[in-house]
Amino acid sequence: MIERYQSKKMQFVWSEQHKYETWLAVELAVCRAWSEMGVISGEDLESIEKNAGFDISRIEEIERNVHHDVIAFVSSVAEKIGDAGRLVHLGLTSSDVIDTASSLILIEALDVIDEELQELMRIVLEKAQAYKFTPCVGRTHGVHAEPTTFGLKLLNWYAELERDRERILFARRQISCGKISGAVGTYAHCPPSIETRVCEILRLVPAKISNQILQRDRHAGVLTAIALLGGALERMAVEIRHLQRTEVLEAAEPFGKSQKGSSAMPHKRNPILCERVSGMSRLLRGYASTALENIALWHERDISHSSVERVIWPDAFHIAAYMLETMHRIVSGLAVSPDAMKTNLDKTRGLVFSQRVLLGLVERHGVAREEAYSIVQDNAMQCWDGVGSLEELLSKDPRVSERISREELHKLFDLEMYYAHVNEIFERFTS
Repeated sequence: MIERYQSKKMQFVWSEQHKYETWLAVELAVCRAWSEMGVISGEDLESIEKNAGFDISRIEEIERNVHHDVIAFVSSVAEKIGDAGRLVHLGLTSSDVIDTASSLILIEALDVIDEELQELMRIVLEKAQAYKFTPCVGRTHGVHAEPTTFGLKLLNWYAELERDRERILFARRQISCGKISGAVGTYAHCPPSIETRVCEILRLVPAKISNQILQRDRHAGVLTAIALLGGALERMAVEIRHLQRTEVLEAAEPFGKSQKGSSAMPHKRNPILCERVSGMSRLLRGYASTALENIALWHERDISHSSVERVIWPDAFHIAAYMLETMHRIVSGLAVSPDAMKTNLDKTRGLVFSQRVLLGLVERHGVAREEAYSIVQDNAMQCWDGVGSLEELLSKDPRVSERISREELHKLFDLEMYYAHVNEIFERFTS
């Protein structure tokens, strides 16, 4: 991941230093399990645990000759330990170490995402409550539909983030497993009891079955959950981008006092943060697609997934964390204009109340639905053409005036009716 979009919280998780530290933790857990079975002596275990370490430059030096990173790592560790170093990696294949360690690293990365996600959920819910009853127009197909509130719009975001968190936690459970089962998963050189004990030490669950690797549906699940989170963040970003358009200006991302919007046009206040989030979401979807491609490997395993994972795992988590941090900033500093919302709500001169008039004719005055629809639509089309407000036009239509009094008609254009259940909706998330 390029430095520009790296998350500081993810830098250590995906560092080479931490990778090798985690590999070493797996190797040491295996040595301890062998010692408890009496295969490695207490003296040798003490020497291993006391002296085990690695030098990244030495690992790289060895790898240039052997062209195998795990062999290079194990050799480096053995050099630090001395004679007892021969017992490191006993009965293991490389993937026993790599996949078990990768599970630990992915758990850590998911925990960072979860922490950032919970913070965003807190910010969004707080904003939703602040604008719970702020009237705005709801749009379907980009066209004015019916009144809603800005708080409900934000609460809808919160609900999706809530589902995203459920998927993140499920993915975490799925990936919280290890395997110490050997070259093709038969435990030929390392009994299942070693795997059980190693996973116990590392706080993982042993895979019920594996071949040379942990099957990649687990990892695809992680990347898919991350991509779906990215989709939610993009949905938020796209909404803000639309609301920030000059013709709308109901809400806008924060714009600093010294910030510049365009090198050519000094007046510009562009939604660059939201656009960045939208762009990064595309990357996450691509990474999820690639992770899905990694599921179908040859027989007991090939390494077509390996080079891919070296790129997509750290990049996806860096991007997701960066997107979350960016969205914290956007939502916290969101510039909301209730006045513009009310202006836009009134722009179509009452068209957004058309369904209430339709239902009034049907429910209270026994008009057939098709006839009622035709009456309201006839007047609505005139309103669209700028002839007058919908209420005014309806009041002059004898098909309406003969059935509905002016006072009753006016009540059908009461905005408050649309907010009767807002508290009830919010209670689903705050009770």
